[in-house]
Amino acid sequence: MSQLIMSRRTMLRGLGTAIALPVLDSMIPSRLIGADAKAAAKAALAPKRAAWIYVPNGIDMQNWTPAATGSAYQLTPILQPVAEFKDRFNVISGLVCATANPNGDGGGDHGRAGACYLTGAPARKTEGANLKCGISVDQAAAARIGHLTKFPSLELGIEEGKQGGRCDNGYSCAYYHSMSWRSETTPVTKDCDPQSVFDRLFSNGDPHETAESRARRENDHKSILDFVLDDAGSFEKKLTYADRQKMDEYLTSVREIEVRLEKAALEPAGAPPAGAVRPDFDAHAPSKGDKYALCLPLMIDMMVLAFQTDRTRIITFQFADEKSNQTYGWAGANVPHHLTSHHMGDEAKKALVAKINKYHVEQLASLLKKLDAIKEGNGGSILDNSLISYGSNISDGDLHNHDNLPQLLIGKSSGTVATGRHLRYDGVPLNNLWMSMLDRVGAPMDRLGDSTGRIALA
Repeated sequence: MSQLIMSRRTMLRGLGTAIALPVLDSMIPSRLIGADAKAAAKAALAPKRAAWIYVPNGIDMQNWTPAATGSAYQLTPILQPVAEFKDRFNVISGLVCATANPNGDGGGDHGRAGACYLTGAPARKTEGANLKCGISVDQAAAARIGHLTKFPSLELGIEEGKQGGRCDNGYSCAYYHSMSWRSETTPVTKDCDPQSVFDRLFSNGDPHETAESRARRENDHKSILDFVLDDAGSFEKKLTYADRQKMDEYLTSVREIEVRLEKAALEPAGAPPAGAVRPDFDAHAPSKGDKYALCLPLMIDMMVLAFQTDRTRIITFQFADEKSNQTYGWAGANVPHHLTSHHMGDEAKKALVAKINKYHVEQLASLLKKLDAIKEGNGGSILDNSLISYGSNISDGDLHNHDNLPQLLIGKSSGTVATGRHLRYDGVPLNNLWMSMLDRVGAPMDRLGDSTGRIALA
């Protein structure tokens, strides 16, 4: 067996910096005995990953749900931005999250929607510190396969939210802000700062060196790449021409993201438009103002980098918190999202909600394109080797219902999922889908929350 020039864990190192590498041809042994050995080596460089992306306040379902089932369905207006990936995902209708229903606790559907989405467990109605829900699917996966990567999981978001206090109808703001739960009493705080995530991904783990590196970059206008130039130069001499090109593309993309982070930091926060927040009704105010449109694409890049460098294989990403009143003027909907979702049948408001929904799907399409462009050892792409759930735990924002939930399941998980279909599972617990995802990421469980089994995906 030939010696590898590098392993999948090779890093470029410098002061406070450790830049993980994408998959390169030099990581694959050139001489292995037998096709099975070669296939196993390539598979090791194409890990299976899972991600859960959440959008709040429900969906304009008439412009989301396809009329036909099976492979002959037609994409609806909201789903048009992901048309080029139609053969790589399934639209799944009919799933329910019964634990998010009132079940005797009255109002608070948004809080329950956020907390119950990945747990399938009831959220205790409390405004205090005695929070209680259940372990979420991402944290269940992280507990089983998280040791394989630097970060067992990453929790990403855009809106900071609040970790305590009342947000609505006796439910703590923590239920709105955190959909990941490490245990039934411990929600996981998400990182809403793209710069913070970038620094975490490329830190060498030494807090003193990391702080010094950050200070030098800010004071001397340096790039994080400046700290690994010597290591990169000697390293690239060992690579093939094709690998040098791939390395150059990768490092160029890292630098481009740095530049965009610098520009975003200089943008004014921007006050939310008048009427976007009604304190007497909704304490969950938008936190980014007009920075949202800058931060969401940057956080998408963080997700891509995390998967590309195998820093984690488990990610949750909230495009916005439940009950978010973020406005979307750049998408033709300069209105507070949550208030507008209470459309009461008003077609003009429903059209605005549909524009917000479509904008979010456009951002999803951007993510899928980037993941699909990165090829891996088994000949596929990161997208091919992943499973990405995209959806909400509210169907119609005006009704606050938690049945017939809007769901996309994207990716083939290395060929183990049949795609290109509209599937209906009327009345089946959403957690049954999560159980099937756990199986494919190599973290099977007997039960999670209110699951009753698994969904057939092959």
